[in-house]
Amino acid sequence: MRTLTIIPSTMLRTCLIASVLAVTAGCGGTDKGVPLQDKIQSLTDEKAQIQRQMEQTKAENEQLKKQNKVLAALPDEVKGQNLSDIEEVKISRLTNLYDKDKDGQDEMLIIYVQPIDRDGDVIKAPGEVDVELWDLEREPGEAKLGDWRIKPEELRKLWFDAVMSTNYRLTFDVGEMAIDPTEPLTVKVAFTDYLTGKVFKDQYVIKPLEK
Repeated sequence: MRTLTIIPSTMLRTCLIASVLAVTAGCGGTDKGVPLQDKIQSLTDEKAQIQRQMEQTKAENEQLKKQNKVLAALPDEVKGQNLSDIEEVKISRLTNLYDKDKDGQDEMLIIYVQPIDRDGDVIKAPGEVDVELWDLEREPGEAKLGDWRIKPEELRKLWFDAVMSTNYRLTFDVGEMAIDPTEPLTVKVAFTDYLTGKVFKDQYVIKPLEK
């Protein structure tokens, strides 16, 4: 639950007084060319902006208080039942290598990840994703081709909701990797659920196209 802090009015007055003193001191410094009226207007605009931020923060605090009140009144078993817990994470069969610029080379890896809840529904769960790409036909020291980590702030922008598919759509440029198109590739995903702290893993084999 987020905690929002309201800026006290005394702090606001202190900031304004400090700004006025800075302007007064600046009148004899390097800002001589700036009219005093412009400085006053700038301070007025700054005050209005801070006031708006305070009002917005206060409104958000009030909303959070209402939510907390409702949640506090619920029985413990009901609270647990209404959490959208992830039961598993799957890599969609649409996951594959793609030729993004039609040059005959598959240089784009696209991975479709689906967090699934207890009812079997795909949900936009917040979390962090670790991805690994392997060619298990190679020697152990050369089998791992690449790894990536998708942070929560980036992951939430990758939600892809289409008619036929709903998932996180992760794209990686693998054009510089020495990928053998005749060998199968293994994609491994570890999804850390930020609601529960649990880590869900899945892997998927990309089979080479038959010529």
